Amino acid sequence: MRLAEFDYALPAELIAQHPAPERTSSRLLHLDAASGRIEDLAFADLPGLVGKRDTVVLNDTRVIKARLAGRKASGGKIELFVERITGAREALALIRSSRAPRTGNELVVGDGARVTVLGREDDLYRVRFAEDLLPVLERCGAVPLPPYIRHAPDAADAERYQTVYAERPGAVAAPTAGLHFDRALLRRIATRGARVAYVTLHVGAGTFQPVRVEQVEAHHMHKEHYEVPQSTLQAIAGRRVLAVGTTTLRALESAALSGAPAGDTDLFVYPGFAFRVVDRLLTNFHLPRSSLLMLVAAFAGLENVRRAYAHAIAQRYRFFSYGDAMLIERAA
Repeated sequence: MRLAEFDYALPAELIAQHPAPERTSSRLLHLDAASGRIEDLAFADLPGLVGKRDTVVLNDTRVIKARLAGRKASGGKIELFVERITGAREALALIRSSRAPRTGNELVVGDGARVTVLGREDDLYRVRFAEDLLPVLERCGAVPLPPYIRHAPDAADAERYQTVYAERPGAVAAPTAGLHFDRALLRRIATRGARVAYVTLHVGAGTFQPVRVEQVEAHHMHKEHYEVPQSTLQAIAGRRVLAVGTTTLRALESAALSGAPAGDTDLFVYPGFAFRVVDRLLTNFHLPRSSLLMLVAAFAGLENVRRAYAHAIAQRYRFFSYGDAMLIERAA
């Protein structure tokens, strides 16, 4: 497949720069992939679309304040972006500076926290903090908003760029389909008889990286850590599975393909992929030419996605992380 097949024109004003006033006040486009039927709904209608045969699966990762300003010990300014936590004091990070730091260099970030560069792994640096890094990030870091959101992160972003059920720190981007849920809506889903279960997939910075190859099959995904608890495997057995977000889908399908309920995944889902677990996908609208759009096309069919996105643009839906949602029924 060619990369150009996943392109579309989006008016800039449809890129949501701020979340909806209330989490559940977004719109919901409902697509039935079997019939091609498109329906305009409100996100608050979602509980009416689930019942006793459904399990709704959520990604409980928590976004860390991954962006740290600092300087080299020699004085030059740097920005350190924690991409993946690998230990209580160690991480893989992007480092932006006028000159690339060397192994053994010391950096000072935030309020004086010290960081040592241990070495390089491809585009990332392995670094060690002199103290536990999560408290440093919480104290000194900034919310890592996506590059298409133009304002500087503020206190509102610290709350709204996080799901209400976020439990396990480690993501550098939110599982954005989950941003539409509040506690009351989750209770309504449970009242309908649907089960609610959780996985963890720590979303990496690579989620924003464009696909740079013209032949889609040649693209390689970045690795992300996932865990599917035994309780979730039991909750989905023999039931219709609604994955909330592409990250939840990738965790579930990775576990099914590998037979491992936890590990690192670089699963790339594009048209032709054979789904084993997920029947329904709740997701936001994704960037042109992105691996996430390819995943949606694999799930719904490329022509269905083209029609649905054209409809969403015509109806002035809001796009990307702070935008509206889409519920897709996969064709059998």
